[in-house]
Amino acid sequence: MSDTDSIEIASRRLSLALEALEAAATQRRSARRHDDALAAHIQALDTDRARLAGELDHATARSRGLEAASREVAQRIDQAIETVRRVLTADD
Repeated sequence: MSDTDSIEIASRRLSLALEALEAAATQRRSARRHDDALAAHIQALDTDRARLAGELDHATARSRGLEAASREVAQRIDQAIETVRRVLTADD
């Protein structure tokens, strides 16, 4: 084998190695972009989760307040009904 043949073989091997290195770098950049996008998505989901947890706490507190108001209204209605009954039976 001549020196020229050895140089050509080495040059081809170097070219193949550089192509493989470039492909690996491209793949790594793509994976990094995917990882960054995934991290951004996870952060957005975490923000949404925190917002929704706050909204749920607010809705739960409001529901409890409405339940208390409903019980109070029901008691007042019962008292009014009882008062009307007493008035009607007193007239008899």
